[in-house]
Amino acid sequence: MVSSAVERRKIMIRSVKQLGLYLSLLILGGGAGIVASRYIQVTEPQPTPLDYPDVTPAALPPQLPLETAPVPEARLNFIAEAVQKVGPAVVRIDAARSVSQVPSAEFRNPLFRRFFGNSEAPQPSRRRVQNGTGSGFILSSDGRIVTNAHVVEDSDIVTVVLKDGREYEGEVLGADEVTDVAVIKINADNLPVVNLGKSDDLIPGEWAIAIGNPLGLDNTVTVGIISALGRSSRQVGVPDKRVSFIQTDAAINPGNSGGPLLNAQGEVIGINTAIRADAQGLGFAIPIETAERVAGQLATKGRVEHPYVGIQMVDLNPELKQSINSSADVPFKVEREQGVLVMRVVPNSPADSAGFLAGDIILTVGNQTVQNTADVQQEVERSTIGADLLVEVWRNGRQVELTVQPGAFPTEQL
Repeated sequence: MVSSAVERRKIMIRSVKQLGLYLSLLILGGGAGIVASRYIQVTEPQPTPLDYPDVTPAALPPQLPLETAPVPEARLNFIAEAVQKVGPAVVRIDAARSVSQVPSAEFRNPLFRRFFGNSEAPQPSRRRVQNGTGSGFILSSDGRIVTNAHVVEDSDIVTVVLKDGREYEGEVLGADEVTDVAVIKINADNLPVVNLGKSDDLIPGEWAIAIGNPLGLDNTVTVGIISALGRSSRQVGVPDKRVSFIQTDAAINPGNSGGPLLNAQGEVIGINTAIRADAQGLGFAIPIETAERVAGQLATKGRVEHPYVGIQMVDLNPELKQSINSSADVPFKVEREQGVLVMRVVPNSPADSAGFLAGDIILTVGNQTVQNTADVQQEVERSTIGADLLVEVWRNGRQVELTVQPGAFPTEQL
């Protein structure tokens, strides 16, 4: 009996140990893998530029192209579908330019310059290479690419990097500073291309998707809505441009310039171009119709001729009317509270030859009613250089018809 009891006790102890070992393996084995992977992901993230504020995106190693695995259909929404469709045709543009470097403060010190014999001795000039990054998108399978003019401005070397990592030297076929559109050509075939939509059909509140390379972070996608349409160049803060901008709250940052703005169907409706330095969440894009028209001329002629009339104008409102009428320095009086007021006619311009006068209020341009300066600018841009353009103005209580023949936009600012 004693031996039987002892044997049963040994068997029980062995069973408990085996059970404990089994439970230990269960906890430290199959479960440990899940716990460890979550722990690494949650508490030990891989270093990023945000972890090290002193590391700029330009100092990071180049990103290696990744093979994109097929996305399960259940995970696709309209944004992901648009990105899958357009993403391969969005490129990164690296532009290098040589610029003069201002001598250091130490070198400008007269005590240092005494080594040259006198304090007015010329200082040695320095040159350095300045690198910039922007975005663009492929219009034709043989390598014609659209971007912003300011992305490639004064560049000595332009490198185009495709999403799959291939690099090409780019040739700038032309750049138009007036609309901030440029065309680049690379020597390649069978490239993916974008589909173009219509910005004229947009309505505020519909979806907007931006793709680009902001701050050196390639293939970044942001989403928002169309905030407004028809923003004038002056409203955007670039009065030297002749563009009626699309406004969006899709995040646009340095490096996004030249990339596409898409609608919900994945069609390009604009070129992401500008942000307001004094605001957050406001971005602006060039309508695709403007970009396509300008790009076509740049690709064939290398330049663009913009129709020019030669007037300076402002949008009327009750406050401006009162201010003008109460000023002794303004040689005319304003009768209306709304419309487009001609403030100045440039001497020897097409408008001067057509009989425009300061104080005229523009009613129609090319048989199209205009409400603001952006409308006038748009209709003049659509006109033909040297062809008759009918303009109706309000002058001294009556309607007057004027016929102007737009000239080519002057290369120097008047």
